[in-house]
Amino acid sequence: MAVPKRKMSRSNTRSRRSQWKTTAPALVTCDRCKSPKLGHTACPTCGTYNKRQVLDV
Repeated sequence: MAVPKRKMSRSNTRSRRSQWKTTAPALVTCDRCKSPKLGHTACPTCGTYNKRQVLDV
């Protein structure tokens, strides 16, 4: 397993970590109830996915 020979400085560590960014999840509207939901998942309010009822809500 690779092990670093030297300690990485704080500035190098922080400049590397500065590229870690989060993005807001892309929301789409449900076809049936028009509420926002995550794409490619069943709607948590009405329980439909791909215009079919898949969850008992």
